Amino acid sequence: MPYAEIQPFDRSRTDYSELLSLDLQTVSAPTLPLIHQEARFLYILSGRGTILVQGRPIELVPDMLLSILPWQITEVTDVAEPLHFYLLVYDIRLLNRYIQSFSDVGGNYIRLIGHMELSPAFRLNASQAPTLRSYFETLREEIGLESTLSKVAARPLRTLWIINRAVELVILAERIYAENKTQTPADAAPQDGAREGMNNLLRYMYLHTGDKLTVSAVAKRFRVPEHVIRSYIKSMTGRGFKELLHEMRIGKISGYLLYTDMTLDEIASLMGYTDAPHLSKIFSEMTGMRISDYRRAYRSVDKICRFEQAELAYSIARYVYRHYSEPLSVNGVARQFGISATEVNRLLVSQAEKNFTELLNFARVNIASRLILSTDRTLIDISAEVGYASIKTFNRNFLRWRGMTPGEFRKTVKLEDSRLANNFENADD
Repeated sequence: MPYAEIQPFDRSRTDYSELLSLDLQTVSAPTLPLIHQEARFLYILSGRGTILVQGRPIELVPDMLLSILPWQITEVTDVAEPLHFYLLVYDIRLLNRYIQSFSDVGGNYIRLIGHMELSPAFRLNASQAPTLRSYFETLREEIGLESTLSKVAARPLRTLWIINRAVELVILAERIYAENKTQTPADAAPQDGAREGMNNLLRYMYLHTGDKLTVSAVAKRFRVPEHVIRSYIKSMTGRGFKELLHEMRIGKISGYLLYTDMTLDEIASLMGYTDAPHLSKIFSEMTGMRISDYRRAYRSVDKICRFEQAELAYSIARYVYRHYSEPLSVNGVARQFGISATEVNRLLVSQAEKNFTELLNFARVNIASRLILSTDRTLIDISAEVGYASIKTFNRNFLRWRGMTPGEFRKTVKLEDSRLANNFENADD
């Protein structure tokens, strides 16, 4: 059974500091399960189909608003007509902190996320639909679309405008919930209660990342043996319990690094790590960047530089392929070419459809694949040769790009000289 694809925790593939991103997407066929690290809204413009959200089927039709929360699992199981929709990915943690500073007219705490979890989807009526369509069109004019890499000139108070628009969408969703809460968001119940509980496992772990989570504690919470927890996580994500927990924490940590002045010790304590050195070690292993480099690269976004984009992008890609075994960083490459880290990512996505981290790991995994199948060298040796400081980081990236572990790859895949030659014929240009 293929592992579920874990979506990245950043809102934008080019600028990790973006609070939200907008795109237009089309789904024409059923998908594999997706695990979403960031919150998102889908607004269906046309088409019909069925999506599972946490194991519950929801019929997708035009003018439906669907909310997906961090570490929920979705799977499009049927597409009767190609689905065309707006996809808005946003930083729910920052937004939630902003919203929690307010209360309603009665002084009551605003529990928006609880409503989104309970009722993730609603069909909009004739009066609601025009409002939502206008909302997304206005947002598109302000920030552009992620997939087209169209950069809209920043207007005064852009960040404040974006935060207000994000809050506005949540308010609209809350009002839609209030007006339509008699609707049943799911068209059918899950097939069995046990499976429904396991579908909520990742979401539970995410909500308790600041706790001292252990397999034993989670197993007791879900009233199953420990091996069931380990087996479910492994079969769904290809990761072990601790590795997955670190990945969840890194997504939250990135927000604290970019949007707060908290010290590393404060963040470490908040996220369940022993101290700042422990946090820094895990962050570096999981992202390939030191925390100081990450903050410096993405906390203050530089202005877009004016270059001959295609030529520069290819030059950067060639540099990555020639120096893949070195301890490359987006900051170092940015300095090499005299541009910002954000611009490096934007150029690479525009020409190679991968940002810096994706391209570097893609190159390393491809070269490692050839070494695995054409030599008898150990996986640890190969991992080090292609530039990984940790076998765990090597395994995690290999799993992402090959869909299996390096050991599984060595056992099941034969070397296809012609295909590999095609993959690498431009590496040394």
